[in-house]
Amino acid sequence: MGKSLLFVPRMWTQLEKHRHIFAKIFVSIIFAGITYRLFFNRSLTFSDPGSESHQLQASPSSNPYQLDRSPYADTQNNDNQASSDNEGRGKIEPDDKMEEQKSGAQTQTEKCNLFSGKWIPNPSEPIYNNVSCPIVQGHQNCMKNGRPDSGYLYWRWKPRDCELPSFNPNKFLNSMRNKALAFIGDSISRNQVESLVCLLSVEAAAIEYYHDEEYKSKKWMFSPYNFTLAVIWSPFLLHAEINEDQNGVSKSIIQLHLDVLDKKWTDEYRNFDYIVTSGGKWFLKAAIYREKNAQVGCHHCQRKDLTEFGIEYAYRKALRATFDFFNRSDYKGMLILRTSTPDHFENGEWSNGGICKRTVPFREGEVSLIDVDRTLRNIELEEFQIAANFSKYELKLLDTTHLSLLRPDGHPGPYRQFHPFAQDKNAKVQNDCLHWCLPGPIDSWNDILMKMILDR
Repeated sequence: MGKSLLFVPRMWTQLEKHRHIFAKIFVSIIFAGITYRLFFNRSLTFSDPGSESHQLQASPSSNPYQLDRSPYADTQNNDNQASSDNEGRGKIEPDDKMEEQKSGAQTQTEKCNLFSGKWIPNPSEPIYNNVSCPIVQGHQNCMKNGRPDSGYLYWRWKPRDCELPSFNPNKFLNSMRNKALAFIGDSISRNQVESLVCLLSVEAAAIEYYHDEEYKSKKWMFSPYNFTLAVIWSPFLLHAEINEDQNGVSKSIIQLHLDVLDKKWTDEYRNFDYIVTSGGKWFLKAAIYREKNAQVGCHHCQRKDLTEFGIEYAYRKALRATFDFFNRSDYKGMLILRTSTPDHFENGEWSNGGICKRTVPFREGEVSLIDVDRTLRNIELEEFQIAANFSKYELKLLDTTHLSLLRPDGHPGPYRQFHPFAQDKNAKVQNDCLHWCLPGPIDSWNDILMKMILDR
């Protein structure tokens, strides 16, 4: 009996010890769970894309340029989904943030993302005008054509985290001594190169020594610096049979060869130390698509015997084939991809009465990309990232999309013609809400280009 009574308190003491041990284990488990949850949540928190340099990370995928992954071996996949339904013009609506987080690898210097910022007032006059630069084309000569406002001239692009120096023609020409620079693309490329010629002509005369029959491809020499500047007309980058008049009206549907690059630039690329290439808008046009010279589909051709492709199919092939061409070549220079630029037509399009009357830039959040421009931009950034991950040459991105989106005031509008309302104030005239007045916002593209080249 005494032994039994003695056993009870000993058993009770042991139970108390076990209870304390279990309690400590339970508290430790709870504490570990809280710590894990806090750490896990923090690891999933995304920072503001506008506060970072937005450098795309190389994916761990296999090299897309290996021989078993030819740019021409792709099948349709989901490209048909980017059909004409995707190509309607969206409304101008507020946008919380543009897709700045998709800016590509090497899109900025180490110190600053040059493409994230805003337009700020600038009291300084442009360094050239339509008188000092006689090469300004009539359609972009807004001052001569009688545009009544001039406020669009007094803005400059300000990156968020640094200063972008104004264009310095002397510094640019000295950096390009004994070198050559070419722009390959469509009329927007020509618009930019003419801006650059005007900026450089402040320092040295530009001597035009070549042009093609249609005056679309040109070359200039800045003799004191032995610097060659060229524009090569190649709106698709691919070989294309185009039959259009000077107003862009097709006489017959475009024949686009998806497996053949345009010889106008492939025969000359080695002559240039720097190449700025671009595409985009021409892929919206109706075209028959060919591979190995056989018809394989079309875009907006309205033929029941051909598969209708969306714009993704041809544009991806063009960019991929271009990057692949440089990767397989011995090119030692710098290739720069300029992203497509949005237009600002309102209440219609180029062909059906669209206009652009705005006289000040948009503020951040007042406008967003329309669907088709967003599609073009995504294709460009995705294909650029793939190429940048595996390129054997120097590849950079000139991302003009966002800064251009904010400048609806920089287009000729009705002033692509000489004094369009001189005879009738209510005249209905063709508006140009795609190209840019010279001087105008497109000059800032060359501010950025100069910094990219000087920071090389």
